[in-house]
Amino acid sequence: MRKKVTKAIFPVAGLGTRFLPATKSVPKEIMTLVDRPLVQYAIDECRAAGIKEFIFVTSRGKGALEDYFDVAPVLEQELQKKGKDELLEILKSTNMDSGEIAYIRQHKALGLGHAIWCARRLVGNEPFAVVLPDDVIAAEKPCLQQMVEAYEETGGNMVAAMEVPQDKTKSYGVLDVEEDMGSLVKVKGMVEKPDPADAPSNLAVIGRYILSPQIFENLNQKKTGAGGEIQLTDAIAEEIGKEESGVYGYRFRGQRFDCGSKSGFLQATVAFGLAREELRDDLEGYLQEVMASRKAAE
Repeated sequence: MRKKVTKAIFPVAGLGTRFLPATKSVPKEIMTLVDRPLVQYAIDECRAAGIKEFIFVTSRGKGALEDYFDVAPVLEQELQKKGKDELLEILKSTNMDSGEIAYIRQHKALGLGHAIWCARRLVGNEPFAVVLPDDVIAAEKPCLQQMVEAYEETGGNMVAAMEVPQDKTKSYGVLDVEEDMGSLVKVKGMVEKPDPADAPSNLAVIGRYILSPQIFENLNQKKTGAGGEIQLTDAIAEEIGKEESGVYGYRFRGQRFDCGSKSGFLQATVAFGLAREELRDDLEGYLQEVMASRKAAE
C-alpha cells in the first residue's frame, strides 16, 4: 500500500529582497494578502490535502514567522473579554499544536535543493510535499489536494505544472513531455530556466511538489546546477525513467499568482479582494473609477 503524504517542507529562508524595505523587518512569508499572511494560504492548502506535519526551513531574522504560529494568550483574552468571538476563532485557527510544526535553519543560501536537503532528517523515509508560499493558487479544490489525489494513482514524483508564454520559459523549470495524458503528463526531461529558443515545451514547474525520499539521496551529492546553486529540479530529473518512481507533471485547476514579485502580489490582492463578498462592491467600484479616470486622462 502506498504511503500517505503527511509532511510538507516550506523553504522560507530567502531574504525577500524584491520587497525591500518592507522585508528589512518583516519576513516576506507573513506579508498580508488581504488579511492573511502568504504562509497562511499555504498552510490551509496543505491541511486540506491531509498534511499533518509542517517543516519550515528558515534563516536568521525569521522570528516573526515563528511567532505567528504561536498562541497569543494576551490577545485571545482581550478578544474574549470584548466578546469578539468571530475574531477569536480566526485567531485560534492560526495556532499550531505542539509537535505539529518544526523549524530548521539553512545557514547558507545554496539553492532550493539545498534548502530541501536541510530537512531530510525530519522527513525520513517517506514521501513528502514541498510548498513555496510565494506561489498562491486560487482554486475551488486546493492545488495540493488535487495533486495528492492524482499521486495516489501514480506514486513516484509529481510537480505542479502550468502553460506559460514561450518567452517566459527562462524564468522557470520546464518539462520535456514524453506522454501527455491531459491533467497528467509523463516527464522525460526537466530543464532549469532554459533559453526560450531551447525550451522543450512551455509547460513550467511551479511551487508545489510531491517527492519520494530518494530525492534526498540525489541532493546529497551536492551537485550544483543553474546559477551555481543546488537545484531541486536536477535532483528530481535524476528520477526520470526509473520504473519504481518516475516523474509526472500535473496540470492543476486554478489560477496561480506569483507573490514573489510586486506586480503578482498586487494582482493577487485585487483578485482575492474581489473574491470576498464583504469587500467586492467597494473594491470593484473603486477599480472602475480608477479605470474611468485613466481613460478620461488619455
